[in-house]
Amino acid sequence: MDVNGIANLATEMADFSSNQAAGIAVLKKAINLNAAGALALIEAIPDNKTTSNLPPHLGQHINTTA
Repeated sequence: MDVNGIANLATEMADFSSNQAAGIAVLKKAINLNAAGALALIEAIPDNKTTSNLPPHLGQHINTTA
């Protein structure tokens, strides 16, 4: 290999490394955004305090007909 080939290879490797770092940064931001959205959905689930006043036998049997 000549000097120009080695320099070109080093430049390509540096470009690849910076492109990869940028891609990883975008991926991390996307993951954080998805995590925030999932947390908002989980927090939006209503509490089931209204079902605690129901009799304990409810929901124990399923009646089915064909």
